Amino acid sequence: MTIVVTGATGQLGRLIVKHLLERVPSSEVVGSVRTPEQAGDLGIEVRHGDFDRPETLPAAFAGADKLLIISTAGEDSVRLRQHTAAVDAAKAAGVKHILYTSLTAADTNGISLANTHRPTEEAIKATGIPFTFLRNNWYFENDLGTVAGALATGSIANSSQGGRFAPAAREDYARAAAVVLTTEGHENAIYELGGPVSYSYADWAAAIAEASGKEITYQEITPEQATAGLAAAGVPEHMVGLIVDFYATLARGEMDLPREDLRKLIGRDPVSLKEFVASAVH
Repeated sequence: MTIVVTGATGQLGRLIVKHLLERVPSSEVVGSVRTPEQAGDLGIEVRHGDFDRPETLPAAFAGADKLLIISTAGEDSVRLRQHTAAVDAAKAAGVKHILYTSLTAADTNGISLANTHRPTEEAIKATGIPFTFLRNNWYFENDLGTVAGALATGSIANSSQGGRFAPAAREDYARAAAVVLTTEGHENAIYELGGPVSYSYADWAAAIAEASGKEITYQEITPEQATAGLAAAGVPEHMVGLIVDFYATLARGEMDLPREDLRKLIGRDPVSLKEFVASAVH
């Protein structure tokens, strides 16, 4: 068995490699990375695979029984070009099974992030190669700034209108990916991954208050106010738009998708909101 993981030096990629090495010999794991010199500590074979240099990818993916394409970051057009290059290279390299880290309800979700994930899933299906989509909900770690801001100001203020979502910790998503990569029976499967319980930002405020002993409130504001507040806090312009769009998606209920898939794959309860916030606060 040869498992190739793209983006193996990224935050998620490193965790997936770590959990793979707890399950299979290092000789079965290959990291495809843009900058091989940054991957010397992974303890696995490393190959040069740059999504912006498609000619490097077939060799990086060669011999893969399973290829995990970890979605990239950046603007939609860039990400889709990169993902398409990876999918084309997977087909050219004769990869036997493509796995992809996607987004909750990517086929129907109205969030702008789905503009990358939906066509990537379609491109993978079009290859005719067996696939598995790991549709990750929100990451708890995306809201570390929310925790810090609440501790500094005593409030969480956004335009989510009480909408709920089912986040999980990056480590739990990595564990789930490692399980799927090292076990059988996942061909043409779609897993909606996230917590088994959904939360609103009022729940976040309550959890931060409990962990810190401080009074933390939740305040509903308009999208325009949320945009201005994020910009004033120094959030990059392209990220401001993504975050405010995320709040709008919560308001429409499109991220309120608690499921059992993650718990079943990792064999235990995922990290909860209270556990994550307590760790972040302390």
